[in-house]
Amino acid sequence: MFSNIGVPGLILILIVALVIFGPNKLPEIGRAFGKSLSEFKKATAGITDDLKEDIKQEIAESKKEEK
Repeated sequence: MFSNIGVPGLILILIVALVIFGPNKLPEIGRAFGKSLSEFKKATAGITDDLKEDIKQEIAESKKEEK
């Protein structure tokens, strides 16, 4: 998603955010964004772990049925 944004694009985004939110709110917004991103990563990791476990169980059951 962000792979096409280069350094100039990031600088432009930072400048626009600085103008819109001001220098006092920017660190607070950054922290909130970082926390949200880490929570999202934890949730997706949990979902993928659950799916992997379900797939392993189904494979084990199908191997038992083959015998």
